[in-house]
Amino acid sequence: MAAPAPTRDGASVRPAVPRRPRRSLPLHPRVWLPTTVLVVILGVAWSVIADAHPYILPRLSEVGWTLVDEPLLFLENTWSTLQIALTGVASGAGSAFLLALLMSEISMVRRALMPLAVVLNVTPVIAITPALVVAFGFGMTPKVVVTAIITFFPVLINVTTGLRSIPTPVLHVFETLHASRTEVLFRLRIPSSLPYTLAALRVVFPLSVVGAVVAEFVAAGSSGGLGTMIRNSAATARLDHVYAAIACLAAMGVLLLVLVTVVERRLLFWHESQQTPS
Repeated sequence: MAAPAPTRDGASVRPAVPRRPRRSLPLHPRVWLPTTVLVVILGVAWSVIADAHPYILPRLSEVGWTLVDEPLLFLENTWSTLQIALTGVASGAGSAFLLALLMSEISMVRRALMPLAVVLNVTPVIAITPALVVAFGFGMTPKVVVTAIITFFPVLINVTTGLRSIPTPVLHVFETLHASRTEVLFRLRIPSSLPYTLAALRVVFPLSVVGAVVAEFVAAGSSGGLGTMIRNSAATARLDHVYAAIACLAAMGVLLLVLVTVVERRLLFWHESQQTPS
């Protein structure tokens, strides 16, 4: 601890110690009150529209009772969609991470593969889904491939940016210490890319749910999943089932986002992005 600094009159003054920024408690009104007010307003607006136009929106009570009356139906279809989403994001994000590592180390590979990755990203996935069904059959595989394609590019771009965003002075220190390329990769580049990687995962985990639903919409022969339920229920004008399935999808996306956020806070407690002021 630093010694107190003397003043002109001989009195000592202790140096000011910077305080850590305080986090808002989860139960504090300013945390939950704005969202609660917005949800109430949206619920009232929904009820007004549903009462005036029952063929456009079902009542919220009808959606709730649908979920209560048939919980196993929605749980089974939710699990089917979740399997596709998690398998797809694991395949797409995992392959993108490995490819980003390769591209960061070999510039020739980066120059050769990045244009192809851009072409894959701008290609409408819906257009190639029927071809995937023909190639892989009517099972889970084409839906996983579609989800993997949708989640591939954001992870590739973010991880590549993170691996290359190394401060030059820090890199010079490693060169001065004669660190090998492997040591630079595992001790410097990968740790520095963690904020970029987890930011990409916060995007692609909820996006994987969208990819799974799109695949269930388009893939022929699909018999399970929330996307298939929405398509079939909309064809028979069962709006309560449609919006109950949408509610399950929204809850799934929120839970995946919360999971990634918790992991991010655990791993990046040292990073400035987690130091939120009061």
